[in-house]
Amino acid sequence: MRAALASLALAVAMTAAPARAEMLAFSDLPGWQSDDHRAALTTFLETCDLIDGADWRPLCALAADATASDATARQFFELFFRPMVIGEPPALFTAYYEPEFAGSPVRTPRFAYPIYRRPPELRDGQVFLSRGEIDGGALRGRGLELAWLDDPVDVYFLQVQGSGRIKMPDGRVMRVGYAGRNGHEYRSVGQEMVRRGTHTIDQVSAQEIAAYVRAGATDLLSINPSYVFFREIDLAPSLGPIGAMTRPITAFRSIAIDPAFTPLGAPVWIEKQGNSPIRSLMVAQDTGGAIKGPQRADIFFGTGPAAGDAAGTVKDPGRMVVLLPIDRAFAALDGL
Repeated sequence: MRAALASLALAVAMTAAPARAEMLAFSDLPGWQSDDHRAALTTFLETCDLIDGADWRPLCALAADATASDATARQFFELFFRPMVIGEPPALFTAYYEPEFAGSPVRTPRFAYPIYRRPPELRDGQVFLSRGEIDGGALRGRGLELAWLDDPVDVYFLQVQGSGRIKMPDGRVMRVGYAGRNGHEYRSVGQEMVRRGTHTIDQVSAQEIAAYVRAGATDLLSINPSYVFFREIDLAPSLGPIGAMTRPITAFRSIAIDPAFTPLGAPVWIEKQGNSPIRSLMVAQDTGGAIKGPQRADIFFGTGPAAGDAAGTVKDPGRMVVLLPIDRAFAALDGL
């Protein structure tokens, strides 16, 4: 779900309708002084060379020389960027993670639910078979099965997260990442539960959705016609999954955003409220089908069950502040 070619997403960002923009001072960012700016700069450098735009290239060249200390990293951001609030807060922050599931490379009585490779005839933007049609067997027998899981709910949440690790019976771990989607609009299962009156908005979380579906509401999954295809990826175990910019993402430093409003690769100051507030500089390195609007971000929490438990309960207000190169920031004030 979290994928788009970086060049395409950046092109969308350049053509989006202008949103309200307000320039702040760094002194307006609560917690700015105490953040780990060196860690943020290291994450920024992972994808800086992929950002399109002449105003970014010299900054990327200078960034590598600013990693000597937290002080030099903070000075880099303060010297070459301006904090911009794009759109109208409050923001909505959610979180995602890289799940780990047991699986098999072949179908067995236990592992009977496939995840599929991208069909070769599928083109970007094409409206293809729906989730219901695929789950009903429309792709069966074509050899597109990449792996098999033992729970359809796990298949669904693997698609929602867009990447994962599958531990095979022999101990081998397969890393899988986004390879494409079927072109259907994403529909939220949680919102459908609220619409049906079985839950209130405060009761909906990833954990509650999974428990409710496993308790018998399996028809809920089919209300979301969007379907994600996967590919096997070769990554060191220590690295995060691949984001929309085709590079590994970093726990608590990478976010998924709407590239129509926030440039992929840009630093973004996060002020998340809720039970576990966050005041931290992150980098827009991913996208998501449900991540829409200028004040919307999905925070990457890491890998495994603990990260999933923490990510599944995040649904908090706050404020997003995008750091833009100085000339681009002033252009945004003019609605450009």
